[in-house]
Amino acid sequence: MVVTGRNVEVPEHFRAYVAEKLTRLERYDPTLHRFDVELNHERNRRQAKSCQRVEITGTAKGPVVRAEACADSFYAALEAAVAKLESRLRRAGDRRKVHHGRHTPVSVAAATAGLEVPVPSEPPSAEAHVEEEHEGPGQIVRVKEHPAVPMSVDDALYEMELVGHDFFLFHDAATGTPSVVYRRHAFDYGVLHLV
Repeated sequence: MVVTGRNVEVPEHFRAYVAEKLTRLERYDPTLHRFDVELNHERNRRQAKSCQRVEITGTAKGPVVRAEACADSFYAALEAAVAKLESRLRRAGDRRKVHHGRHTPVSVAAATAGLEVPVPSEPPSAEAHVEEEHEGPGQIVRVKEHPAVPMSVDDALYEMELVGHDFFLFHDAATGTPSVVYRRHAFDYGVLHLV
């Protein structure tokens, strides 16, 4: 646990308070091995109600978890930041947990055991939809077949924008491989090629 201050000196009793608060978070993710806590004091008088800022960064085996909060005191800001961090860790742990009861996920083998692999006798002339109703979660509920017409990356991006999806699977004419174009943040795109 590293506690640092910007424009402020961190007293020992506050370091002990931080250690007490952050030890509670280890129960959500036992792989957490480092916490960086940064205190910052905003000197602007107009920001008097939120002049104390606390940023907490937790490092674990997986992704980095971060939370920050502002308040009129470092204690209140720390409480708010710990609450945010606790909520994020709880949600991340809940995603990894297998829920029991009626929400238990079905294994892939059990979900696909009764499915037949469709073998088209002739190439489809247009987009073909096969929809079947299945009971329970984790079932394949829709199968689409598209003709694999070789196209450029620009054509694939155009097709993706036309259908309004975040990705588009296509046969790349330049490389001759199956590829996927996908939408990234800030109006950027990405391309995945299978080799």
